[in-house]
Amino acid sequence: MAVNDQLVKMEGIVEEALPGLLFRVKIENGQVLAHLGGKLKLHRIRVIPGDRVVLEMVSYDKTRGRIVRRL
Repeated sequence: MAVNDQLVKMEGIVEEALPGLLFRVKIENGQVLAHLGGKLKLHRIRVIPGDRVVLEMVSYDKTRGRIVRRL
């Protein structure tokens, strides 16, 4: 089983920007602590509170995720 088979994609809204490129993101069933994905950092895409984002989370840890797209 590949790693991509275990990823869960969800939409959420950024509530708070934290130090170290961490963000608190509100999803439909709670909150997630998320960091920026590689392409967002590489192209210096800014994410601010209030933005809608797409998250990738692994199936065994629903409290942390990676922001992969800004909507």
